[in-house]
Amino acid sequence: MNKPSAIKTFIGDLPKNLFAGFVVSLVALPLGLGLAIASEAPPISGVIAAVVGGMVTAILGGSQLTITGPGNGLVIVLLSAITTLGGGDLYQGYLFTLAAIVFAGTLMFLFGVFRLGALSEFFPSSALQGMLAAIGVGILAKQLHVMLGITSVSGTPLKLLLLVPSSIQQLYLNASLEALLPAGLGIVSLLILVFYSRLRGPLFRFVPAPMWVVLVAVGLTYYFDLVVKSPYPVAENLLIRLPEKVLNNLPFPDFSILTTGPFISTVFSITLIASIESLLSIKAVDKLDPQKRRSNVNKDLRALGIGTTLSGLVGGLNVVTVIARSSVNVNNGGSNRSSNFAHALFLLAFVLLFQDQIERIALPALAAILVFTGYRLAAPKNLLRILTIGKEQAAIFGITLIVTLTNGLITGIGAGILATFLIHVAINRSLFLFSRNWLKPNVLMYKEDESGNYYVSVKSFSSFLNFYRLKGKLDEIPESEHAIVDFSLCEFVDHTVMEGLNDYRRVFARKGGVFEIIGLDAHGTDTQHPFAIRKTLPSNDFFKLGKNLTKRQISLQKLATVLDWEYRSELTSDTKELERFDYFKTKVVNYQYNELISKDNQFHLFDLSYTEGAFIAKEDIKASFLLVELGYSIPKFILDRENFLGGLNEITPYDDIDFSEFTDFSRRFFLGGEDAKSIRSLFNQELVFFFESHQYYRVESIGNSLLIKRRTRLSSIQEVKSLLAFSNELMAILNTRNNA
Repeated sequence: MNKPSAIKTFIGDLPKNLFAGFVVSLVALPLGLGLAIASEAPPISGVIAAVVGGMVTAILGGSQLTITGPGNGLVIVLLSAITTLGGGDLYQGYLFTLAAIVFAGTLMFLFGVFRLGALSEFFPSSALQGMLAAIGVGILAKQLHVMLGITSVSGTPLKLLLLVPSSIQQLYLNASLEALLPAGLGIVSLLILVFYSRLRGPLFRFVPAPMWVVLVAVGLTYYFDLVVKSPYPVAENLLIRLPEKVLNNLPFPDFSILTTGPFISTVFSITLIASIESLLSIKAVDKLDPQKRRSNVNKDLRALGIGTTLSGLVGGLNVVTVIARSSVNVNNGGSNRSSNFAHALFLLAFVLLFQDQIERIALPALAAILVFTGYRLAAPKNLLRILTIGKEQAAIFGITLIVTLTNGLITGIGAGILATFLIHVAINRSLFLFSRNWLKPNVLMYKEDESGNYYVSVKSFSSFLNFYRLKGKLDEIPESEHAIVDFSLCEFVDHTVMEGLNDYRRVFARKGGVFEIIGLDAHGTDTQHPFAIRKTLPSNDFFKLGKNLTKRQISLQKLATVLDWEYRSELTSDTKELERFDYFKTKVVNYQYNELISKDNQFHLFDLSYTEGAFIAKEDIKASFLLVELGYSIPKFILDRENFLGGLNEITPYDDIDFSEFTDFSRRFFLGGEDAKSIRSLFNQELVFFFESHQYYRVESIGNSLLIKRRTRLSSIQEVKSLLAFSNELMAILNTRNNA
């Protein structure tokens, strides 16, 4: 894209990026305040990090859609630093921690200068998930007490969890309005966050869940002021306090202990966790980009380093790329870095203009946001999801989680790496496979003359220890080309590599290229998951999982027999055909399974696992879809139930097409597409009546294929039958129109 057109595009996209930045700021304000308080830092320090980080990375960063600010991953490290470096004096500990943040920012900048962004590939995926779960438990353990209005409890995460019953008992014994009101506010705030995802009305969804919590907390104070006309019955220590003149009272870091061991350890802990969290978030947000861009991670590290250093110098926390706010940015139409800059400006305006309202927010409400965040990180379903990949992955996850909780983040991730390596040795029954090949080049790549394809051969083993070599070669291949990765000479491929290769497959498919993996036919796998480890040696019985069909799968199998269709229960990650549809442009398709395929391949019904957002903001969704191959071409369109504001409950570039002769249809349905004239011609009275007389289905046409779904969940057997009946009737109408 040339410079004039780039500027024109930037200006044209500015309104929607300003809007996205505003919505993100509604999430960032309570999170920034809450994360700072959870770290025992002044509340304003979290907002400072978001403002400084947003401005610096928007100007200097290498990502288009990421949002920066204080992150969840550093809460435990910062809390430990602030409470220990000052010898019990929290404010002095905060000043020492600011100095550590300044040095950590310098190290992050150097990581970017020396192009160490690939460091994230050295950490096993399951170990990283275990570390994130431990962070979630740490946040959850402390903030549960604060959510109940009790701030006097301290100790390790495990001790804090054990003390939750005593805090509830204390609340019961001191059942006064001053005790019950904060606890009630915390519980109501948590319920808002839990049930927010079930609200589909755009009027409610416009305001993010954390801001609803803030509005309830602030509104409660005005209720007591204006209606009850009595003092707000919440203790002063449970309310936020900001400096009277924010810009004139910025603290400066204390560098007097920079040569001590605890200080140096804090610097390295902040640097390591901030770098890992940022790199993982950047990769995750790239998957959500509708324009299929790839971020310059080393440039982003440099920008994050500069932002972190500046933030520490003016009293702010560390700056990282945050996935929750980045997902909000994508889902609200953000398209470039201006949305990050806008979110920083809106935050600054909030602090300067609404200080009184911010100080009305009770800590239990913010603690509820963090409790919900901590639970999302440490939810049992995360372990169950990893267990479906392999029992060895669950073991790595558990070891990392336990060691992190008992011995700290650095020791925990180290234990996870060691456990992964030892389990790999045990599975392969060979230490020599790794010891004799670890430092040897194991990846060969060349371009085939006769076909022009890029051929990549991998030998010996491919795991987190040497994935950077394979990744380096794959990064050299244009994503619009045809790449073939051959593992026929490779004895072992681990989960981290399989997951990484799936990311490449998705990116290549989106850019119009082809990414093929061959040579794994002779490899065994102990589960059906597409990311499970692959090995040529015999499986260890300890790691095997059963493959029994569920009751629903048996019913689907029987239905396939009745229809004389083919049934496949296995998981497959070969879902590139789905990424042709608008529905999946800002979603990440994981895998499909439980496939029913007609004999003529015209109908393909399947269950699908996909996600909206990632990490903390990630919603794992499983739903049933029907893909219909038409055999001829019709106009491209999207048809779905219209919401009460006259739009569609998802982002779409299309305007709603209304029919003056079919007013009821136009009132009930959203219909949009590129060629309005052709769509109007297709939707005659017969087709309109068909849709009006049936249940609501989302139908998307890409010309020669239709994608149909009923609800955003798995369909029952009866619903599957109804879906098939609906599609058969629809095809009869379309076939008649095509043959006329």
